[in-house]
Amino acid sequence: MEDLSRRRVLRVGAGASAALLAAPTFGWTAARAGAAPGDGPRIDAKHTWDDEPDELIADIYSSGQVTKVNNAMRKWQKNGQGLSKEIPADLRTFIEKARELPDWADAGKLDDAVRFNQKRGTYLGALYGFASGMMSAVIPHEAMVVYYSRGGAQLKDRIAKTAKLGYDIGSLNAYQDGGEMAVTCVKTRLIHSAVRHLLPQQHKWSSRMPYQEKPITQADQMVTWHSLPTTVMRMLRRWQVPVDARESEGFLHSWQVAGHMLGIRDGLIPATWKDAEDQSKVALDPILKGTPEGRKLAHMLLQLGFNLDLSILSPGVLGALTRFMLGDRIATELRIPREPVWDPLLAASWGPFVLVREGLLDVGMPKEVYWTFDEMLRQFVLLYISELRMPINIELPYTNNPEYK
Repeated sequence: MEDLSRRRVLRVGAGASAALLAAPTFGWTAARAGAAPGDGPRIDAKHTWDDEPDELIADIYSSGQVTKVNNAMRKWQKNGQGLSKEIPADLRTFIEKARELPDWADAGKLDDAVRFNQKRGTYLGALYGFASGMMSAVIPHEAMVVYYSRGGAQLKDRIAKTAKLGYDIGSLNAYQDGGEMAVTCVKTRLIHSAVRHLLPQQHKWSSRMPYQEKPITQADQMVTWHSLPTTVMRMLRRWQVPVDARESEGFLHSWQVAGHMLGIRDGLIPATWKDAEDQSKVALDPILKGTPEGRKLAHMLLQLGFNLDLSILSPGVLGALTRFMLGDRIATELRIPREPVWDPLLAASWGPFVLVREGLLDVGMPKEVYWTFDEMLRQFVLLYISELRMPINIELPYTNNPEYK
């Protein structure tokens, strides 16, 4: 990571990375978040957004510059690349600041994250691309945002952009000047501001969310954050996948940096995996619930495998995987039917499959079952990559979902 400039790298560890106060109304105390009392202002995460880019993007819409900004931003593909002078000056100044790594970023830990992603990339295709994606359908606020925003009308496009986030954070040079993770995070942050500007103008969303002034609060962003790295680590532990301690910390750190660059306040980002687990138990787990919008999104996701030739990722298989990965309650909330063959097969054989695959078990796995599960993981990687038809341009939407007013 030699080409990280000195101003982009810090020599402190992740322990200091969350040394700010968490929001008491978000469901955990400063102590549980690993925070140092007095190091930052208390915020109400459920009523805090991202004011600076929100104001800038609102001005872009009100002045009719969306097309101009999209065209100019399309040229920015690499972290260290110069920004187009066609980007309005105030927005360009914000982006220059927003794309810098936080002072607490640790280059060594980001290197450890690269090794984690190299070793566990096959599992991550299924976990990022499906488990976390399906979980978003039972996060009510997120499901509402996706369904009624432009993403609901262009779900394949949204999946591609989500796949890009997972791909970029796992790449060899994710946060280096030649990588793309800073670009992806900052552009996504601006998209969130655009959604905050557009979605309150839509009656259907406003009528379904009368208690929320604007979507995508700091609390909402942390819930989504937990649906990604926290959920991934939970699954790997449950499957008994061996994970090196340093690489595990590096993986967490890469997502701490991502959270910061997505506009989440540092004090809300967990400092350790224990903090992440504690937070997810109060911020993520209790809110998971099916909604009409979430169920429709989930059943769209169950059709994803149709794009692959000779795919075993049929709706029935993906439904069984949802039940296996996320549990009976969530599968029931999404009205996913039970699968008489795949449900018991996954329950009985996935654990031994992982142990055999990791070289921890020599016998006990019929080769046909092993091949089927291994092919399933391979096809998730193919599905993941099939959505990454480069270049993927993360751009400001012009409208909400046109099917709803």
